[in-house]
Amino acid sequence: MATKLGARGVLLALLLVGAFAVLIGLGTWQLQRLAWKEALIAAASERPHAAAVAPPGPDAWPTFAIDDWNYRRVRLAGRFGPREAYAWTVLGEPKGGDFSGAGYFVVAPFTLADGGVVLVNRGFVPDDRKDPASRPQSAPPDGEVTLEGIVRRDDPPSFVTPTPDPATGIWFTRDIATMGDYLGVAGPLAPFSVDLVASETPPGGLPQAGESQISFTNSHLQYALTWYGLAAALLGVVVAALWRRRSGGGRG
Repeated sequence: MATKLGARGVLLALLLVGAFAVLIGLGTWQLQRLAWKEALIAAASERPHAAAVAPPGPDAWPTFAIDDWNYRRVRLAGRFGPREAYAWTVLGEPKGGDFSGAGYFVVAPFTLADGGVVLVNRGFVPDDRKDPASRPQSAPPDGEVTLEGIVRRDDPPSFVTPTPDPATGIWFTRDIATMGDYLGVAGPLAPFSVDLVASETPPGGLPQAGESQISFTNSHLQYALTWYGLAAALLGVVVAALWRRRSGGGRG
């Protein structure tokens, strides 16, 4: 019987040590995520206001490091393609103009002068101005132009994202691959998109550029404290149980 109790005690001890290690590990992981998130927030705050640079060309796209380029201001030289797609959004606080509410980001293919295609978010249009015919002077410029915008990472759909509707050109995420297929992109397609800055708004006022949506939730510190708190509580329970057992044994 003593052997069985001893084996059970060892098993319980191993389980407790394992649980404590897991809780400490989760807390430490959240602190690492906190450092990553704070660096990301800092980059998102600083990079859009730095001088524009040329992004890597098609030769670098297979190994493109999005974390090094996300939110960076870039300059593109090339020409727009003839089609556009629409990414559904709700614009709460406009930065580039007066239009807000439910609507779409107008996404168009932009063929670079040195080859390859980048999907460019030209800006926001309200729901009732989706049709280009309803927004005069909204067409992209003809011929070769130079643009400035902000690099954004790919936004593939999740399992809960509504399916895009090719009949209307409406997407619910800016998924580069499927949008590129819809827009008939031929040749290398950049693994990032670019949101145009406010100065790229066309004369008609739409699409309203400068509406790159940059927002973050940062709850990693609370999560870390929660996991560490649970580890401390577990340790306290174990210490209290051992103390009671020792005290009881002493009285006996």
